[in-house]
Amino acid sequence: MRIGILGTGTLAAALGEGWIRAGHEVSIGGRSQVKAEKLAERLGHGTLAVPPREAVTGRDAVLLAVAWDGVEDMLELAGAADGVLAGTPLIDPTNAVAHGVGDLLTGEGESMAKRIAGLAPGAHVVKAFHLFPAGRWTSPADDGRPRATVAMCGDDPAALRVVGELVSDVGGAPATLGSLDRARQLEEVAGFVIGLAFAGVDPNSAVPKVT
Repeated sequence: MRIGILGTGTLAAALGEGWIRAGHEVSIGGRSQVKAEKLAERLGHGTLAVPPREAVTGRDAVLLAVAWDGVEDMLELAGAADGVLAGTPLIDPTNAVAHGVGDLLTGEGESMAKRIAGLAPGAHVVKAFHLFPAGRWTSPADDGRPRATVAMCGDDPAALRVVGELVSDVGGAPATLGSLDRARQLEEVAGFVIGLAFAGVDPNSAVPKVT
């Protein structure tokens, strides 16, 4: 696939590395061209550093790997309002939560995924990759087992299939939970996990093991 990545941080680097290893073509678009060029050079294998609009044009999937409060600026740079992402699977791993607390900062009943869908008309937004730190996708897997189950939701079946393939390509196991209406629930789970972790509690101990 031809994958565009918006962002130059740790998640962009980790997933970009995994997708390149799986044989995909990656282009990096960042607010800083210098940072995009540094990441592209680090990833190698023909990875290109291009303007954000070019990074999302004609791609089989796009990853929006920026902090939640940078989403609007990045999508504006990419020309999302002009419909350049129409028909494209747009992966949303953002978490709009208060640092160290986990409280959601979106409006009542609102999700970041739905907000992104409104900012990128026609894009097929898929919520995914929002629960685990970037290091999960670069650390060795144990005994060939999946590194993690990636809970996803989205409205377009074809987009969900594409993102599911990309999850598998970095060693994850995709699990689709329903339409984009479930995104708020997934984002609440992220806030729950983050809040426990910052309180010094292992989130794994707070989730019952179902046998």
